[in-house]
Amino acid sequence: MAMADASGPQFNSTNGDAHSDQIIVPENKSWKNFFAYLGPGFLVAIAYIDPGNFETDLQAGAQYKYELLWIILVASCAGLVIQSLAANLGVVTGKHLAEHCRAEYSKVPNFLLWLVAEVAIVACDIPEVIGTAFALNMLFSIPVWIGVLLTGLSTLMLLALQRYGVFPFFHHFHLTVLCIVKSYDVCHSQVRKLEFLVAFLVFTMATCFVIELHYSKPDAGEVLHGLFVPQLKGNGATGLAISLLGAMVMPHNLFLHSALVLSRKIPRSATGIKEACRFYLIESGLALMVAFLINVSVISVSGAVCNASDLTNEDRAKCENLDLNKASFLLRNVVGKWSSKLFAIALLASGQSSTITGTYAGQYVMQGFLDLKLKPWLRNSLTRCLAIIPSLVVALIGGSAGAGKLIIIASMILSFELPFALVPLLKFTSCKTKMGSHVNHMAISALTWLIGGLIIGINIYYIVSSVIKLLIHNHMKLVLVIFCGILGFSGIAIYLASIGYLVFRKNRETSPLPASTSSQNVETLPRQDIIDML
Repeated sequence: MAMADASGPQFNSTNGDAHSDQIIVPENKSWKNFFAYLGPGFLVAIAYIDPGNFETDLQAGAQYKYELLWIILVASCAGLVIQSLAANLGVVTGKHLAEHCRAEYSKVPNFLLWLVAEVAIVACDIPEVIGTAFALNMLFSIPVWIGVLLTGLSTLMLLALQRYGVFPFFHHFHLTVLCIVKSYDVCHSQVRKLEFLVAFLVFTMATCFVIELHYSKPDAGEVLHGLFVPQLKGNGATGLAISLLGAMVMPHNLFLHSALVLSRKIPRSATGIKEACRFYLIESGLALMVAFLINVSVISVSGAVCNASDLTNEDRAKCENLDLNKASFLLRNVVGKWSSKLFAIALLASGQSSTITGTYAGQYVMQGFLDLKLKPWLRNSLTRCLAIIPSLVVALIGGSAGAGKLIIIASMILSFELPFALVPLLKFTSCKTKMGSHVNHMAISALTWLIGGLIIGINIYYIVSSVIKLLIHNHMKLVLVIFCGILGFSGIAIYLASIGYLVFRKNRETSPLPASTSSQNVETLPRQDIIDML
């Protein structure tokens, strides 16, 4: 192993070694160690700027201008806290969230949690399929339903290119950066190639929307007012708020983040673990800040364009039911043709990068809950087929408007499913027998449980109000109304009971990975099986 800097992090790059993709962090404390931890946060941040986010952001801006920006701020702050807990769980215990669930729960609850996690991954994949199809339509005038079919092939192609190293640009770019900071050995790391590819796509999106923001010229005072003055007017705003929340904080992201941190070889001393948790928090904060600014830009652009004084009647009609596809035509008419192309490039980057991270999240979920491993291309094919079927049917029957509504529904499903990943995470990271001295501080526990309670409360409020509205405003016979009411409220009761089981069930006694300065424990991480799935 070549030594670039004895004080900085290194790669183990021995050819043929089983540990050729390990990123090694030395025991001594140094700011350079931060570069070893840089990467997982950007893979996680992709879920905060996927096509589902763009769809809900566009509708929020078109319908309520800047009034729902505070939801993005709250969701981003909550997301940072929650993601840091997921990273801490992996760093401290050496196991990711899905593996903890398998060890903690009996077969039936474990299987049901796996099923819920898989549904969440498919629900997350639906906006990515539709978003990529819309992007292909905007760039090359390909019909949406054909674009839906092409998304499966495009993602498999990107996975193949990433897997077999046919990315000379990213390879040379990441080597240049690492040489500048003098923190790594020059090596061919599969983990690093993936992280730099995704980071490049994130900054591509950011560049596109910064340019859009400059030309749409939203009012800065109104944007700041929307960010810091909470308001929620009507059931429609509540539904959009839930969609925004579901599109921001996704269940599969918690499984993904707790697994990605296992790709680093960190010292098992108490100081080494503490440093890893701190640097992962900073790294996640930087990545989520970029995602936050992109989301604010999308809402601001949509709000400014749809509330412009010189809109034509046709453009106003588009704003009333704005989706990803209509946004392209709207931007072209109001801002210029180049604007719609920029939006399409950002949407394509979002869809492809989100699919890659979703595939790996599915890998870890299946491996953790069921101890079953699949090749990335096979895992992607299974998830993508399940997502393509409803997307294709809706695109053929309902067109782009129907596909846009399906994105909103998928985002709401993610919000409803979030507690089934969030509650176990909060329970595990608040458990001293699992986390040892790195257990959540009392204030952090209180804050995270408050966040979880608010999410569950908003979901229940929306479900109950929607069921009541459906029962009151319909033309069904009384018997059918009573039957639907019993069915609806029984479902709500089962939902609450399931969450209650996770909340009040006592954790099993489990010890964390030992923290010691002895050399025998330094070799415990990283998890080579986690690296091999990338």
